[in-house]
Amino acid sequence: MPYYPIINKKTGEQKEVKMTIDEWEQFKKDNNDWDRDWSDPSTVPTSGSVGEMQDRIIKAHPSWGEVLKKVKKSGGSKSQIQL
Repeated sequence: MPYYPIINKKTGEQKEVKMTIDEWEQFKKDNNDWDRDWSDPSTVPTSGSVGEMQDRIIKAHPSWGEVLKKVKKSGGSKSQIQL
């Protein structure tokens, strides 16, 4: 399910919601004060590289970075994690 960064047009509140495309379409109809937040280029679906996506995941879920470090460490000296 995709994440949508959204912003409240009246209050400026920002948050990220997770929902299906159909749910997103219904959400837009039901919540006129909320709109997609395009201010961060890394949240545009077609922009960014794999490294930037990895950074976003780690920022959203800090423990994931520790998991990646442990996997890389346990794989031997020639192991590489490629995302």
